[in-house]
Amino acid sequence: MTTKTQSKAMQRITRHKRVRARIKGTEARPRLAVFRSNKFLYAQVINDDLGVTIAAADTRKSKAKSASDRAKELGKNIADALKDKKVDAVVFDRGGFQYKGTIAVFADAAREAGLKF
Repeated sequence: MTTKTQSKAMQRITRHKRVRARIKGTEARPRLAVFRSNKFLYAQVINDDLGVTIAAADTRKSKAKSASDRAKELGKNIADALKDKKVDAVVFDRGGFQYKGTIAVFADAAREAGLKF
């Protein structure tokens, strides 16, 4: 259990460890990992069996005005990058973040662009 003295970042890391204990990316279904900083959103598709990053994208160069628009754009970008690599199914790793806000918008946009998870 978390204590009141732990920071929010440490609580997120604890949740992420709990999620990662159950999720593993394979060649057939790589892991789609998401990280949200205060300004940007980052996504990586990882094959944990080989320890290889298949594709990566972020919102650092995005011109969209709102965070949710940038998340939608990122979801489409990562899905398009995976289509080029012939990957259509992934395992979603929310990184210890709650499934709401930009994380949920990103996931919905990736699903609409053709990813299955």
